[in-house]
Amino acid sequence: MSARERRARLLREVRGGSGHISELADQFQVSPSTIRRDLTALERDGHIVRTYGGAVERSVREKDTRNVTEKDEIALKAAAMVEDGEIVVLDAGTTTGRLAAHLAHRDLTVVTNGLTAITALAESTTVDLIVLGGRMRQPNASIVGATAIEQLRHIGADRVFLGADGLSTDRGLCSPSLDQAHLKHAMLHSARHAYVLVDHTKIGQEPFPYWTPLDRTHTVLTDSSAI
Repeated sequence: MSARERRARLLREVRGGSGHISELADQFQVSPSTIRRDLTALERDGHIVRTYGGAVERSVREKDTRNVTEKDEIALKAAAMVEDGEIVVLDAGTTTGRLAAHLAHRDLTVVTNGLTAITALAESTTVDLIVLGGRMRQPNASIVGATAIEQLRHIGADRVFLGADGLSTDRGLCSPSLDQAHLKHAMLHSARHAYVLVDHTKIGQEPFPYWTPLDRTHTVLTDSSAI
């Protein structure tokens, strides 16, 4: 198999869910260093974004095409929790973006760091939209940094809805960056009621090395396939 053919197959694998170098090396029967070079080439060409340990972080557009039915189910459950007149904090993510779309015609104040939620609510005439400031982080289109955390200190919300790339009963919410892990923790403590939105494929998964401990009372909202 040529390097070009291997990289084409490798790209399909990582977009399908495989991401760890050791597993990919075994699968393609090549050395880990060869996989690293292939991933570097794919990243240079703009196909993927690599993170610690060889995991591949997918773009918002790619994530939004995965587990669509499950995300819609979770978003509807979350929307039913919200009451008119409330202040709601929405984390960045595709499921929270779908939740934002369900809230667009409600009488609410929404605080968010997510581009998907901002886009869904930008033209709403009933939602008072507050966008947290900071640095735009790609490929997940989230605004992160100390400014966002500082702003949350001045907001007493009714509900916060968090997303994650993995959920561990021991460690909490898994994130691809330390900035995101810190911000999620600030969000977790920013409201009277806290919710975690994860589809069944993320439960028990630890794809990245950064964690937000779930050190307060919270509710996990997932899809029916998790039962």
